[in-house]
Parts: sequence; C-alpha cells; structure tokens
Amino acid sequence: MKAESLASQVVGNVGLYYVCYRLSRRGWNVMPTARNARGVDILIYSQDALRTHSIQVKALSKRAPVPLGRNLERLFGDFFVICRGVASDAPECFVLIPQEVRDRAHRGVKEDRVSFWLQPKDYAVDQFREAWNRIGSGLSLTGSASGRAGGSHLVPLEPPAG
Repeated sequence: MKAESLASQVVGNVGLYYVCYRLSRRGWNVMPTARNARGVDILIYSQDALRTHSIQVKALSKRAPVPLGRNLERLFGDFFVICRGVASDAPECFVLIPQEVRDRAHRGVKEDRVSFWLQPKDYAVDQFREAWNRIGSGLSLTGSASGRAGGSHLVPLEPPAG
C-alpha cells in the first residue's frame, strides 16, 4: 500500500497501535488514551503495577520532519516515540525523552507564525533508533509474571538481579 493513500488519522492510528504492540511485547500493560485529546497518547504500567510511564506518539508515513506545534511546552509525558514508515511492513521507531526533543527542535517562521519541527537528521540516529530499552521492561522486578494470565509467554529482556 502506498503511504500517500493513508489519511492522516489512519497514519496516526497505525503509529499509536504499533507502539502499543511493541510495548506490550516488552511486558507492559498498555492503555491508549482518547484520540485527539491533548497530552499523552499512551499510559503504561508494569506487570507488578509499581512502575508507570506516559508516552506521546508521533506517526509518519515516510521519512519527514515531525511537527511539534507552536510551542514546545505541549510536549508531555515521560517518553516521546516517533514511528515512521507506518504504511510499510516494518515501521521504524525512535524513542526520546521530551527534553531531547526540545533540545533538537527547529524553530520555523512563516508569515509571522512560529512553528517547531524535529528534523529527521536530529531524531533518526542510532542513539534513538528502536531504543525501547530506554523505557525498559514491564515485567515484574520482584518476581515472575508467569503466574498471571497471559504472562507465561513473556521472556525477561534482562537477567533478573540477584
């Protein structure tokens, strides 16, 4: 399917649910928030419910700058995930924290209107590419999730401490 054939809302949905899928595979309980609401797009909590994070997702159909809006104060959450190539069979994700986005944002002015963008050269780097380890595993740090329904197929991504 050609990327250009997807409506922007569909691109956003594909990116959102792809990120949810990737986080679920890492053992997180994942809850997308109401679409088009201001703020975060996803809330996650660990299997033991001791750790939570909020995530903002920006989805792109191809390699392109990420629109950030008219001011950088609207960057919410603990993590900012850019998911590009969502019309392909293998979308690519970049995991940043909001301060990294602010530090790399490009300020543009057109007809006296200010807008901020994150250029591909600033986010599509190895430091952020598929850096899901920055968010970590949602598996219990104190015990096994295998006793819970649906948890037996998960394999810890890091060896347990101790």
